[in-house]
Amino acid sequence: MRAVHRFTVRAHLPEPLQALGTLATNLRWSWHPPTQDLFAAIDKNLWSEVAGDPLKLLARVPADRLSTLARDEEFLARTRAVDDDLRRYLTVPRWYQQRQDEGGTLPSSIAYFSMEFGLTDALPNYSGGLGVLAGDHLKSASDLGLPLIGVGLLYRSGYFRQSLSPEGWQEEHYPVLDPRALPLELLTDDTDRPVIVRVAMPAGRMLRARVWKAQVGRVPLLLLDSDVPDNEETLRGVTDRLYGGDADHRIRQEILAGVGGMRAVRAYCALTGHPQPEVFHTNEGHAGYLGLERVRELLNDPGLRFEEALAAVRAGTVFTTHTPVRAGIDRFPVQLVRHYFDDRASEPLLPGVPTERVLELGADDDGAKFNMAHMGLRLAQRANGVSELHGKVIRSMFSGLWPGFGTEEIPISSVTNGVHGPTWSARELGKLLGESEMDSGVGLRGMEPVSDSLLWELRCSLRQRLVDEVRRRLRSAWLERGASELELGWCDSVLDPDVLTIGFARRVPTYKRLTLMLREPERLKRLLLDPQRPVQLVVAGKSHPADEGGKAMIQKIVQFADDPEVRHRIVFLPGYDMALARYLYSGCDVWLNNPVRPLEACGTSGMKSALNGGLNLSVRDGWWDEMHDDHNGWSIPTANGVSDPARRDALEAAALYDLVAGQVVPAFYERHTDGVPAKWMSMVRNTLASLGPRVQSSRMVREYVDHHYTPAALSAKAVSEDGYRGAKELAEYVARVVAAWPGVRVEDSELAVEGPTPLLGSAVTVRARVELAGLDESDVDVEVVVGRVDDDDELHDVVTQPMRRDESRRYVASVTLPHAGPAGYTVRVLPRHPLLSGRAELGRVVLAG
Repeated sequence: MRAVHRFTVRAHLPEPLQALGTLATNLRWSWHPPTQDLFAAIDKNLWSEVAGDPLKLLARVPADRLSTLARDEEFLARTRAVDDDLRRYLTVPRWYQQRQDEGGTLPSSIAYFSMEFGLTDALPNYSGGLGVLAGDHLKSASDLGLPLIGVGLLYRSGYFRQSLSPEGWQEEHYPVLDPRALPLELLTDDTDRPVIVRVAMPAGRMLRARVWKAQVGRVPLLLLDSDVPDNEETLRGVTDRLYGGDADHRIRQEILAGVGGMRAVRAYCALTGHPQPEVFHTNEGHAGYLGLERVRELLNDPGLRFEEALAAVRAGTVFTTHTPVRAGIDRFPVQLVRHYFDDRASEPLLPGVPTERVLELGADDDGAKFNMAHMGLRLAQRANGVSELHGKVIRSMFSGLWPGFGTEEIPISSVTNGVHGPTWSARELGKLLGESEMDSGVGLRGMEPVSDSLLWELRCSLRQRLVDEVRRRLRSAWLERGASELELGWCDSVLDPDVLTIGFARRVPTYKRLTLMLREPERLKRLLLDPQRPVQLVVAGKSHPADEGGKAMIQKIVQFADDPEVRHRIVFLPGYDMALARYLYSGCDVWLNNPVRPLEACGTSGMKSALNGGLNLSVRDGWWDEMHDDHNGWSIPTANGVSDPARRDALEAAALYDLVAGQVVPAFYERHTDGVPAKWMSMVRNTLASLGPRVQSSRMVREYVDHHYTPAALSAKAVSEDGYRGAKELAEYVARVVAAWPGVRVEDSELAVEGPTPLLGSAVTVRARVELAGLDESDVDVEVVVGRVDDDDELHDVVTQPMRRDESRRYVASVTLPHAGPAGYTVRVLPRHPLLSGRAELGRVVLAG
């Protein structure tokens, strides 16, 4: 019998237990072991059945059990203690407040927009690394005391739940989620009516969305939900699935996330008294339309012109991109964007602004496409990649937006991602080592008194726990594939808690090369089945439903793992989620990562393993490129320069097999008389000590505060003070530069040297005559650029020196020669204004010649 309507009934808590409701809905419980232990004490078996979800526990626990606990003085005292601890956490000044007290000029509020947030499986609103990164960002922002507001969408079916067919093909299931059964609160106005955000759609239609709030410690997360009765059916389903649907569906989602998200923030702050944000952080380009909504606000009040509003919006915006490949960027057909922004709509999204001006912001090399990353970069004065290597890659990738500048000058920095230690490190490890406050930035302390044997014993116990969980999940997966209980006895002997265990779990796009380990199946079998020093593999991951290539990779590894000869040594587990991930990160000895370099932007899974003493075995890509030191894991050699993908895979797979057999396996199995692998434990200790502090998202968030949020707040203040005088001056300056720039040129230049051949370290004089086409000399910088020169006369390893006008009105500079060998110079002209964040911001430069 099928229900005609679905709804959720929440448990009625006796008065003495009311605090449990607060503790269950503030997601701090997801990283706070004392709160988890409190709920587990209500009913240990039920706590396990509901997978550690407090709201589900309270909904299912018998009323008589609650009545008993309401009279249990010991339990009530424990509840009060945990509740008091939460209150202190929410109110006591933390790192951010201490910085403010020290006189730092910090933003009073920051809005953080992301298309997904991975906080806990009790709120399944994420697909993979981007969402988990966003969730960790919010958690660390809370721990550090940042006045941050998260903004995203609430998906009624989440991403998808993965299972396998009998043939090993990925199958997707989309369960319907009821927001009232999740740790969410409906945002209501002063009359207890739901706050409704409205966004105009073409043809006179209106998209409406409710706003749900998740409380992430101190940080509110606002999630917009289009499943409201007043929407027509096609609009009601806008927030049905994460990353689902066609281009029309996706652009509606992204308009709702950006435009609707901004309106939700305004409503939330007006209702709660939370300061309106000064800084707006766009986590990837999906929510980039928030910048256009802010432009609209400034056109209305205080009535700025478009260019002035754009200058004000840019000053307070931070844009982070996570993709190192063009194919990973959202690019919409220009005609589709025009359809949603055209003035012919009854309520245009940007009234009074020609649609062509909007399209310019997302202009792409392909004139028929609108590029969301390009719009994100053009709407933000500060932008970054998510590792040092990724920063280099995207500076090159987006260099076309800054023609004439060297790659190293492209105004995109990097902030290497981090992970939330309290979420991802095993609590047993913290108890053993003495874990410091994660917001202090010092990582794990107290390691010296802990012996190798004790630390090894802990690592073995975590491996045993992983083995137990793998057996349980594997049996369940085979039953779902159609197997009978009678034929699954072998599941009880899958994996060995004493065998070197390698983990590989992540999303499954082709560039991550899930099947690289299968390049030589017989060689892999020899590693798995070695009678003296075997290896075992635990693999997990989801492929996007539309990615047939990724699904084929999964099927290939599943079919290999189904072979009775090796199935006790290699396992593929469907249903990869945060709960499974925690078992893998804590229980695996080695974390394998073998993407095609440099296509991994950061790759935080290896960081989570490192927090638990796992050693990384990885291609030097993403974060590993900058943090590998030969004592915290192994670097897989890469076949750089090999253009044939098949040959490259073959070479790197062979290198992987050699590394595992020649270095990883011996380090694990060579034991002292006490049974402890001394070299292995030395690497574990180095990993915990050296990587522990560096991989923390608290470090990452501090870097955002220091290098992005605070400068953005200062810029926003500078352009908005005195009736947006700074924005008006900057817009007027930009207009003058744009008009004059075609006439700006370096008419001639000359180099004067002493003697026939200049010597390294000697000074040379460069003079140039520059036509400024009506600009004042204070409007520009004129520089000489000196460096090595290659066969194509391209300059490298350059140094720059400012030039000043002399009495003859020529520009002149003295330069110390920095390099021996072939050298060259040029003279260039760049815009200069105190409200620009850097010389390359406007993307304009005039070069000599």
